[in-house]
Amino acid sequence: MKGKIPLRLITACAMMTALSVVLNRFCSIHTAGWIIGFAFVPVALIAMVYGPAAGAVVGGLADLIGALLFPFGPYHPGFTVVGALMGAVYGWFLYERKARFFPHILAPSVLNTLVLGLCVNTVWVSQLYGSKTYWGWFLYRLPEYAVLVPLNLILLPVLLQLAKQIKKYR
Repeated sequence: MKGKIPLRLITACAMMTALSVVLNRFCSIHTAGWIIGFAFVPVALIAMVYGPAAGAVVGGLADLIGALLFPFGPYHPGFTVVGALMGAVYGWFLYERKARFFPHILAPSVLNTLVLGLCVNTVWVSQLYGSKTYWGWFLYRLPEYAVLVPLNLILLPVLLQLAKQIKKYR
């Protein structure tokens, strides 16, 4: 039957979604407006192995499920959209690619952390917690992303090697 989704893909997406929720909600450093952790790892890994669509599904579902089951504050759909976009970006740059630093490692790190994470998610944070302006939240969140960019740059090459091993068995 054409268009049938393989059971392996569904299972892998479900496991990576659950792992991302656990890493984000229970194994991260949280403050008001800051989250430093490894929740991007399962999203990036599934995107490397199965492509941008799988990365988008896992990124979006992980945010939605985490926000509904273990909320930190009010739900905002913008975070879910950004989570899905981040998964897709990892897939666009890292799915079936050789591990070259530029553009395959640097571009998704910068796009996801600085553009989507810092710039776009700060819009949602400033809407939800209007005690500061956008630029106030931007400056407040800047040190978080000073940690997340190098973390991405270090872990993505390692994840690419892991993805190559996983692809042998899928």
